[in-house]
Amino acid sequence: MRRTLIVASILAVLVPSAVGCGGKASRTTTIAVVPKGTTHEFWKSVHAGAVKAGRELGVDILWQGPLKEDDREDQIKVVDTLVSRGIDGLLLAPLDDKALRQPVASAVRAGIAVVTFDSKLESDDPVSLVSTSNLLAGRLAGLHMGEILGGKGHVIMMRLHEGSASTTDREQGFMDAIATFPGITVVSSNQFAGALAEGAYRVGENLLASTRAADGAVQGIFTPNESTTFGMLRALQNAGLAGKIRFVGFDSSDKLVQGLKDGHIDGLVLQNPFAMGYIGVKTLVTHLRGGKVEKFIDTGAAVVTLKNMEQPDIKERLRPDLDKYLK
Repeated sequence: MRRTLIVASILAVLVPSAVGCGGKASRTTTIAVVPKGTTHEFWKSVHAGAVKAGRELGVDILWQGPLKEDDREDQIKVVDTLVSRGIDGLLLAPLDDKALRQPVASAVRAGIAVVTFDSKLESDDPVSLVSTSNLLAGRLAGLHMGEILGGKGHVIMMRLHEGSASTTDREQGFMDAIATFPGITVVSSNQFAGALAEGAYRVGENLLASTRAADGAVQGIFTPNESTTFGMLRALQNAGLAGKIRFVGFDSSDKLVQGLKDGHIDGLVLQNPFAMGYIGVKTLVTHLRGGKVEKFIDTGAAVVTLKNMEQPDIKERLRPDLDKYLK
């Protein structure tokens, strides 16, 4: 009996202490990372960077997002579900710069800190944006195109989809840079490929046909993300035009790297998705722990070509070691 009383007395002391210190502060911090999609290599690199930061900081990383990069409703549902679970922070790549404003506002009202990455949101609610300077990255693509064309020729730009702030800025940056070359004419810039590579392939085929690319009427093509670049690459290859028309794309995958090696792609503007995930999580945790964060953090961009693709810094962006963090 006496032993039982002693144990009970110890528990009476310990349990209130655990409850008092438990709450939100004592449990492991949970950061939810919501990408635009979950299939492209770009988002897998973001995931790996977030996992690395989570391990270093001792926080849990919850990765969840829509399958397709144009499914706004699914992304909204994902965010709403995560908010109801009581996460501590949300790292979000908004599919639409306006449609995600209300879900983010709800998260902030619930006491959840929000950092956006890859694309901006038309809202002051996020504490920071971690992203490529997409306007500048698009300009890099346009300047590279102007250089490899010798400042003259006819060019196609195939867009992604409306509402995507990141690619809209890249497209604008490309057009701004091309405008500095009086001898270059953009013959098509209003066709949207959609979120999937298969759709980009079909739109690419139609563009090549409608602009009489096979007859020599097109000298250059620009695409603003991974799926549009891969879709257009397939269209060029199937038409027998790969390597004959100068082609500048965006982002990286094994197939796009092979396109560089084969001479079918003349340049890829590489972002740093691993850094977006890594810095995004670190920025959120810094904010949650009372630190000051910048409103915009530029993760940089570079043009990779056949000549520089083996440079250590470029090689790391082309082939990040995802297995180290995702297996």
